[in-house]
Amino acid sequence: MMNSADLPDTIPLFPLPGALLLPRARLPLHLFEPRYLQMFEDVLKTSNRLIGMVQPHNGPKGEEQLHAIGCAGRVTQFSETEDGRYMVTLAGISRFRISKEVDGFSPYRKAEVSWAGFERDLGPTEQDAGFDRVEFLNSLEKFFDAHDLRTDWESLKDADTELLINSLSMLCPFEPEEKQALLEAPSLTTRRETLVTLIEFSLRGGSTEEILQ
Repeated sequence: MMNSADLPDTIPLFPLPGALLLPRARLPLHLFEPRYLQMFEDVLKTSNRLIGMVQPHNGPKGEEQLHAIGCAGRVTQFSETEDGRYMVTLAGISRFRISKEVDGFSPYRKAEVSWAGFERDLGPTEQDAGFDRVEFLNSLEKFFDAHDLRTDWESLKDADTELLINSLSMLCPFEPEEKQALLEAPSLTTRRETLVTLIEFSLRGGSTEEILQ
């Protein structure tokens, strides 16, 4: 486990719409663009091996901007394909806030970041005292049926609470702004509450835009 002293001031950024990484969770990535292949090779030369996952969004003039908050993941596994692509697994370490982007000669984006306010990400597994697993799984089953999704329900019944909530937040087919709301939830309890709200709105056929405003 990393501690705050191991976290660098500057990290490479990988903007990817809809890709959500959370602390203590794992995210598989498929790298094939030349700039991100270069990023990956540079990351392997560092002691921390961190990549900052962040979601892009359209600015007021349609230009690509980055959300201020992302999550850094440590490269824990990778394999190279015969045609030079990489299959990578990131282990979520901590969320961060972008302070400013850094100009440089690299083909990928970098930023100075602040880790302040996300200290719990480096701590032990979070608990959710108000979690009603039976009620939650009943709503989830309706949501999966509505979206024609399949899962191993026995595994979900026995899964650790944090792993269950975070994995579903990452995997469910929500819009990028909805994923960002789940990322920015200050605690596991508020993330679960946000997740439940998104599921219930979807089941009612409503738009989630109004609950994110």
